[in-house]
Amino acid sequence: MIEAGYRRGLDLIESGRYYDAHEVIEDVWRVAEQEERDFFQGLVHVAVAWYQAGRGNRYGCERQLEKATRRLSPYTPSHRGLDVVDLLAQVQAAADSYPDLPKPRLHRTA
Repeated sequence: MIEAGYRRGLDLIESGRYYDAHEVIEDVWRVAEQEERDFFQGLVHVAVAWYQAGRGNRYGCERQLEKATRRLSPYTPSHRGLDVVDLLAQVQAAADSYPDLPKPRLHRTA
């Protein structure tokens, strides 16, 4: 359940379906082991940030980007095959480019 939901959530983020990604990854977060919960919650914050940007909610977007940075930073440089350093760079770039956030590209490592 965790691995399939995780991969599905990443695919949804990349396809721009941020609300759906948030729902799927939140389900993963609920059943994850304690040591991985912040990682999954950080991904939820990424999805919600882009969702809020699409709704024109600058404050909501910025808050979610801050939360994503805080939650994901301990998992650098990579975790579960995801290049977290690159994702955090995209989160920072998004904070600087509101309201025109570039679509996230999730680089997966071997």
